[in-house]
Amino acid sequence: MYAIKDQLSASLREIDDAGLTKRERELTTPQSSHVATTAGEALNFCANNYLGLADHPDVVAEARKALDEWGFGMASVRFICGTQTQHRDLERELADFSGTDDAILYSSCFDANGGIFEVLFEAQDAIISDELNHASLIDGIRLSKAKRFRYKNADMDDLRTQLQAAKDADARRVVIVTDGVFSMDGYYAPLEQICDLAEEFGAMVMVDDSHAVGFVGEGGRGTHEHCGVIDRVDIVTGTLGKALGGASGGYVAAHQEIVDLLRQRSRPYLFSNAVAPSVVAGSRRALELARSSGEGRAQLRRNTELFRELMTDAGFELLPGSHPITPVMFPGEDGARQAAQVADAMLRRGVYVIAFSYPVVPTGKARIRVQLSAAHSEDDVRTCVQAFIDARSEVLGS
Repeated sequence: MYAIKDQLSASLREIDDAGLTKRERELTTPQSSHVATTAGEALNFCANNYLGLADHPDVVAEARKALDEWGFGMASVRFICGTQTQHRDLERELADFSGTDDAILYSSCFDANGGIFEVLFEAQDAIISDELNHASLIDGIRLSKAKRFRYKNADMDDLRTQLQAAKDADARRVVIVTDGVFSMDGYYAPLEQICDLAEEFGAMVMVDDSHAVGFVGEGGRGTHEHCGVIDRVDIVTGTLGKALGGASGGYVAAHQEIVDLLRQRSRPYLFSNAVAPSVVAGSRRALELARSSGEGRAQLRRNTELFRELMTDAGFELLPGSHPITPVMFPGEDGARQAAQVADAMLRRGVYVIAFSYPVVPTGKARIRVQLSAAHSEDDVRTCVQAFIDARSEVLGS
């Protein structure tokens, strides 16, 4: 045991020496656009709280009411005695919102992505995955015995090459798998072109829409609405832990036969407790609010546009785009250190952001990932930009 402790301690020192230790900052308030940490009060620009529903009074009230009506926990998996009427109600509502036949709840979207591939794709099948897909998709694909192909991020020529390779391998069933929005860059997947290629090669399309559901597209239904392909995507996975209240839980929305088979064979579904009653109730209310949140989506767009405009005018390097995920880049050999120091300096000024560097992002492409919310005011956005300017002067002298 002592040898193992020494080995683990050495690994931890290596992580720390490389400047990659993740240090958790404790919040002393509910999640919101304005929070308090153990370091003091701060504007929050690093949460996935895109519509500001994490502390919305209606969502909280529904969750509180559910504690009395439905209890604290299910103490069971779904097929034994873990299914309440509201679980099926939420699944039907998510399916309707996604434009699919049905949906199935999981304890997280990580579990949803981890539980789908082994069920649907066997050794004679092929999975073609974007190289920048979320870790949950990567891990889920590893659990399947299907042939694996990977294409360069959003590169349709390379996707065609991989589809042809799968066809040449005589794959029975082929699926193209992509994030709807790539979380470190804020880029949208080119779903229209992906669907065109899928139809040409007879493949299915699966989209993890965790960073889009609730606020992307005219009705907030996600990237498949944004790209005009709602009826052409076969499987959508998503989370309740971001725009839809920010609590926990995930889902798969798909054709009826897919959902039915997942209920019979998907291991994270069969062997995990049902989503807690209060989370289901709060999430249902959050989904209802998201569906009618045209002004919230408009405010989110305005905040995003203002932040990008002001930061560009101030001379910061941003990745292009329109998504509320806005990476502020610190390229080069010293970028990781600079990004971390700027983030720390901003927190001292009352603005909470997080720096990302290798191995989360490629070497030399360190960044601070800013995430806008509909709950931010124009003054909040301007305060954030000024904190960037002041922190840059402190750290870089410019």
